[in-house]
Amino acid sequence: MLQSFRSKSILFLLFFIFAFAKSNAQILEPVKWTAKIEKKSGNNAVLIFDGTIEKDWHMYSQFTPDGGPLALEITFKNQKGNYELVGKAKEGKTKTAFNDVFGVNETFFEGKAHIEQEIKIINPNLKTVDVDFDFQVCKEVCINSSKKFSIAVPSTFKMDEVPAVAESKLDETKVTGIAVDTVNKTTAVEKVEPAKVDNAAAEAVDDVQKPAPARSLWSIFFIAFISGFAALLTPCVFPMIPMTVSFFTKQSKSRAKGIRNAVIYGLSIIAIYVILGLIVTKIFGADALNALSTDVWFNLIFFVILIIFATSFLGAFEIMLPNSWANKADQQADRGGIIGILFMALALAIVSFSCTGPIVGTLLVEAASNGGIAPIVGMLGFSSALALPFMLFAMFPGWLNSLPKSGGWLNTVKVVLGFLELALAFKFLSNADLVLQLHFLEREVFIAIWIAIFAALTLYLFGKITLPHDSPLHHISVGRLYLGLLTLVFTVYLIPGLWGAPLKLISAFPPPPQYSESPFGVGGNSSVGNNSTGAVKGMPEGAELGPHGIMVFHDYEDGLAYAKSINKPIMLDFTGYACVNCRKMENNVWSEPTILPILKNDVVLISLYVDDKRELPKEEQFVTASGDKIITVGDKWTDFMISKYKTNTQPLYIITDLEGNNLNASKPTISYVSADEYLHWLKEGISNFK
Repeated sequence: MLQSFRSKSILFLLFFIFAFAKSNAQILEPVKWTAKIEKKSGNNAVLIFDGTIEKDWHMYSQFTPDGGPLALEITFKNQKGNYELVGKAKEGKTKTAFNDVFGVNETFFEGKAHIEQEIKIINPNLKTVDVDFDFQVCKEVCINSSKKFSIAVPSTFKMDEVPAVAESKLDETKVTGIAVDTVNKTTAVEKVEPAKVDNAAAEAVDDVQKPAPARSLWSIFFIAFISGFAALLTPCVFPMIPMTVSFFTKQSKSRAKGIRNAVIYGLSIIAIYVILGLIVTKIFGADALNALSTDVWFNLIFFVILIIFATSFLGAFEIMLPNSWANKADQQADRGGIIGILFMALALAIVSFSCTGPIVGTLLVEAASNGGIAPIVGMLGFSSALALPFMLFAMFPGWLNSLPKSGGWLNTVKVVLGFLELALAFKFLSNADLVLQLHFLEREVFIAIWIAIFAALTLYLFGKITLPHDSPLHHISVGRLYLGLLTLVFTVYLIPGLWGAPLKLISAFPPPPQYSESPFGVGGNSSVGNNSTGAVKGMPEGAELGPHGIMVFHDYEDGLAYAKSINKPIMLDFTGYACVNCRKMENNVWSEPTILPILKNDVVLISLYVDDKRELPKEEQFVTASGDKIITVGDKWTDFMISKYKTNTQPLYIITDLEGNNLNASKPTISYVSADEYLHWLKEGISNFK
């Protein structure tokens, strides 16, 4: 009997340990940190932080722009009177990928995170350098984490002494919720993926979501390459092809030498533009370009610049470099040899600037927003397309006979580019408006402007509008007709956007759906999920209209009181403002005809935002048993999620009864899943409540 009791006790203890371990299995800590301080000359030292990131996870850089995932924030706690920062923290190898949900280029670390900060010590008695990291690390889900470092400064750190290395005294990171000024600040917001994800099952998500920075640079190269061909078909460049090729073939003593000179000429064109991209990157810095792209003044200045470029292309005036530059380049070109060919290429770049300048400027602006070596890659693509015809026609002079004659069609190409520049300009004005939250250029206004621009382009292509440098048009060509039909289709496609249509083809350009006069679409039934809130007359206290017109509470107590009054189960939705898969679930799963009526009629939805930075009233702030300070609304809901449901990831859905008990036995919680699985889970929970 006693033996049986002991056996059962041991089994019970093992079961308890297993259950406890399983319940905490979802508390994740994907980055392990070390830190040290290294002596430099004089009183300067370098703080070095190295993070080891688990496989398939990635951590966002401090240069990730606003409006997307959460960027790394570095806080130097005891800086005043002790040390000065020398420049901004430098980062090791990062990757960049475009995020089509938030419309930004996210910069992140994979595998390893390396950060260095140089400091100048001004307090000879400094004992430690205290640094806080707040960062976001992502896989299928994302976690907001905080790490405290207390790095010991050796007493041997004196002027002109041999460099020494001191390992930091690292605090152990505990994952128990958001905490301000503590180690244990961990919440979860969803991954911002560079790729689109459909309603595939959760196990397939990881493969789809991996960032593709290489594709991003290839995309820049491809767009720049196409832009180079567009520049080639402008009045400033196209007529120079036969002139230049004829020069090389006639002046060279042999065909082989003519081909060689033409190839050198083409390579010289490429070198000139690549050097331009290199200069831009060198002046501003690879990382600074990306950070600069989110600056209000940067966006406003380039809005004005692109408007000027567009006005020039439309024929109001010509943007030209000083004639003296072209004359000097021509004089050097007469020297002959490789030096002469190089200056011939420079003369081409200067003379054709009125046509190529706006295109090059636009490419540099777009590439700058991508950061890294993107400006160099952009100029390589552009110049390759520009130089290629000169080399090919020199190798095969007979091809010159197949070239179309110069004429009014060249100006048409220039005007079309002007309309495109004009449309692109408003993207930069929109960026500035979004940062300032002025609501001057809301989604409907932006789309209306684009409709007007592309409608005018359609009329121009159909010959109904003429501009200053156009030739008389007695008829339009078949190619021009097709292009006009294409722009007409695009214009018609834009029109439903005024009434809430998602316009997925241009999702990266206009403001997001929630940044509009009618966030839910005209009539309040937009198919686009968003976070806009708006209390409606007759709704219960604390309730608002959420995605797809679903009534939602953002406070647990308010939602619970209402659920008790109408005797319906509760669906808890732990979400985040920067949560991509939360938006995808709302847009693609909640909108399903079989699911939406259930969310509207059969449950009480309570959406709790764990990244809500609003400060709680003083009387509602508290300190957890582990010492974490709960100060913001997001802190409160994160602590609730982690302490009750033992997880720190999003999106997270739970169906409970009126006592807070889970109603789904097989899967108490669910995250990013397919619509079919979500529907089955919903029905099971509601059935168990009934």
